[in-house]
Amino acid sequence: MVIGAIVVLAWVVVSVAAPMLSPYGPLAQRITDRLQAPSATHPFGTDALGRDILSRVLHGGRISLPVGFSVVAVSLLIGGSIGSLAGFSSGWLDGVLMRATDMVMAFPIIILAMTIAAALGPGLDHTMIALVAVSWPRYARVLRSLVLGVKENEYVHASRAMGATNAHLLTRAVLPNCMAPAVVMATLDLGNALLIFSGLSFLGLGSPPPAPEWGAMVAAGTQNFDQWWVSAFPGLAILTLALAFNFIGDGVRDALDPRLRRGL
Repeated sequence: MVIGAIVVLAWVVVSVAAPMLSPYGPLAQRITDRLQAPSATHPFGTDALGRDILSRVLHGGRISLPVGFSVVAVSLLIGGSIGSLAGFSSGWLDGVLMRATDMVMAFPIIILAMTIAAALGPGLDHTMIALVAVSWPRYARVLRSLVLGVKENEYVHASRAMGATNAHLLTRAVLPNCMAPAVVMATLDLGNALLIFSGLSFLGLGSPPPAPEWGAMVAAGTQNFDQWWVSAFPGLAILTLALAFNFIGDGVRDALDPRLRRGL
């Protein structure tokens, strides 16, 4: 977990300070420098348009990181609200909400995200909408199962007997005891959101050119297999962040799960 937190923190700092750390502008083109191998002048080399890959990788974090955090936060909010309402209310409302959730989950995530992104058109906001649309059902399912178990505890029945409203019971007695697994799931999902976003960008459904997005940079490298550095360095950035988020998620799970904590 510590290693993952250090890597994520380092990427956050580097992305925020990218304008100061980048040796060149992320969109600056020099045709005379096109497809240069890594050197002292260009540590990560240059792409087919003569743009410095190091500068573009640093600025790429300013796109991928906010998208990952935003998608997971919005998905948790939407899915958590739907799942909590379904689990607490039960009855016909539970059935309607869960059937809608099952309908979305019946499609493969990447295929559904590609379909929505293609229908909306290229663009960062459209890609985020597509990612949220395919991510919220998992949170709805998890929160529903947690609420179903917690709402039967004695302290919930005692609060209801004392006159607490359903809204008070849900927000004050039930949800606070369901948030630990949801936080673990959200942390683990950050890496998944980053990978799906990069995949959509790889297919041309993410940020439109010439935005320095890692997935699009990897796609550009497939046109120049001999120049390995064009796709290797943005791919390495995706790999390190995805692994770091998984390390953090595993650490958060171990810290919040009492059974694992006792075992450790």
